[in-house]
Amino acid sequence: MSKYDQVDTSSPFYSPVAEAAIAEVAARVSNHGRWGDDDVLGTMNFLDEAKRIEGASRVQRGVTFSLAQSYDGNGPQMGWRRRMNPIHTMLVSGLDAEFGPVDMPHGFGGSDDYVVMPLQASTQWDGLGHIFDHGVAYNGRRAGSVVTSEGDQVTGIETVADRIAGRGVLLDVGRVLGENGELPDGYAITVDDLEKTIAAQGETSAVGRGDIMLVRTGQLSRVRRDGWGSYAGGDAPGLSFTTAEWLHEREIAAIATDTWGFEVRPNEFENAFQPLHQVVIPHMGLFIGEMWDLEDLGADCAIDGVYDFLLAAAPVPVTGAVGSPVNPIAIK
Repeated sequence: MSKYDQVDTSSPFYSPVAEAAIAEVAARVSNHGRWGDDDVLGTMNFLDEAKRIEGASRVQRGVTFSLAQSYDGNGPQMGWRRRMNPIHTMLVSGLDAEFGPVDMPHGFGGSDDYVVMPLQASTQWDGLGHIFDHGVAYNGRRAGSVVTSEGDQVTGIETVADRIAGRGVLLDVGRVLGENGELPDGYAITVDDLEKTIAAQGETSAVGRGDIMLVRTGQLSRVRRDGWGSYAGGDAPGLSFTTAEWLHEREIAAIATDTWGFEVRPNEFENAFQPLHQVVIPHMGLFIGEMWDLEDLGADCAIDGVYDFLLAAAPVPVTGAVGSPVNPIAIK
């Protein structure tokens, strides 16, 4: 019997209010079976050829923005769940070329390196095998039959390696509703906040079927000024649990934010941990991007008043991975 087959109501981490809310909302937003019992793409089914053509049509100036944070030892990771910052090591360097043994003909030299890192150490996608609800993965599969010691055998991140390119839309909630462009930690972004931001930014920020929605809170700007602190797992502005049905109704392909965990922290239910994740990944099949750098893009959008663009954000297709580093490129 799985440990999730029965809920331990005596646990100090059990909240009947959270348990009921998660179950109720999950049932309303579930996409299980929507695209067939064999589906592995979830909301990426909304991002089709027409949507990519629409995204490409948004390119007017040819300017590009990398939305990735750096991958190095100076990142935010603090060891939670053994996550560490990337370790970059040289295998062969220019010193070998100058002073090492001659092992290649005619003066040929070069350098090689490698990186050791969790796949979710910096700017990344959450795949559909990343979060479960009571031992159940996306599309109603048992978690243990999806992700084994050999990785995600069904919905590995490689399944969307060729799909994540289309119309991106920035909702700069921090700039519209925050102070000096920043929302305070613990601020829960509601549906009303999202709608106010869309109204303030204008028609290019309308969010619909197949879009990749980006939400800037401004937290990354703050931690770059004040230091990482508890950015990786601590208090943060983020999406309210109450936005789940709005996200479902909009039929977006994916969502990404400039925070570590996408949803507001502390979470809105006592004794709950990432309840919005628990709904939107295993039930809705929604892809989530975290720790994206939206600063330069946000500044440019504020200047020209255009909040949609072509976004290409393919994951590194590590077979069986439940998440992936990504260097998203926005083109305007």
